[in-house]
Amino acid sequence: MKRFLSLILALPILCWAEPATVIRATDLKKEPASDSATIAALPENTAVDALERKSGWTRVKAASGEGWVRMLALRFGEPAAAKPGASGLTQMFNLARTGTSGTQVTTGVRGLDAEQLANAQPNPAELAKLDQFAADRDSAAKFATQGKLAAKSVEYPK
Repeated sequence: MKRFLSLILALPILCWAEPATVIRATDLKKEPASDSATIAALPENTAVDALERKSGWTRVKAASGEGWVRMLALRFGEPAAAKPGASGLTQMFNLARTGTSGTQVTTGVRGLDAEQLANAQPNPAELAKLDQFAADRDSAAKFATQGKLAAKSVEYPK
């Protein structure tokens, strides 16, 4: 009876899913790997529930299905999420957040071993995706001006 009662009390924690938002269009994958089958395309600002983390991937549940997305494609917490110092269940599980904004997340992803490096193959499709994030000189200069950034010469490290 005690085991059953403990299980019932722990059920909300076991079923807990952290709300998150997709910060840029990304693929929902069947497995936590870039070469895994794509289940669906998730547009920017899609609301998801983060269920599990594995290396640099997060298993999520979205309206279009359940699968894996890269952890860095997600912003955790709801738009009106509690700030640090707030109380409640959300803050109890808010272990990865630090700083005054409460949104900094650091992930650990293992490196590649010598065999993986030796067998590495280029992936033109992924390179094309990266090109979408490139900024031209004019838009970078405009961004710097809006942010009141100034050029500064930095000595090359020795």
